[in-house]
Amino acid sequence: QVQLVESGGGLVQPGGSLRLSCAASGSIVSIYAMGWYRQVPGKQREMVANIINGGSTNVADSVKGRFTISRDNAKNTMYLQMNSLKPEDTAVYYCNARIKVRIGIAASDYWGQGTQVTVSS
Repeated sequence: QVQLVESGGGLVQPGGSLRLSCAASGSIVSIYAMGWYRQVPGKQREMVANIINGGSTNVADSVKGRFTISRDNAKNTMYLQMNSLKPEDTAVYYCNARIKVRIGIAASDYWGQGTQVTVSS
């Protein structure tokens, strides 16, 4: 059993900052990649940023220069530092991770429950 738990969402004014965390727990052999996605009602879920085991990152053009993804492998935890937030960043943010739970079995994708980020004055 694997759990991904997000935290750090909330209400912030435009131009403000928030830091999201995603902690993975349970029967984990290895975590290959982790990422943040976001979704607003009526739209598809979109990738915000991801980070692979070696530390390489990808960041969506819409947040490049404002959001930074990082990972603490020892804690199985991923972070998303969000600066210069805009109203269009308002969404539910989801954590995703590709995790191997048993040797000999392929890794699977897991999702957190989501955390609301609202950017509004």
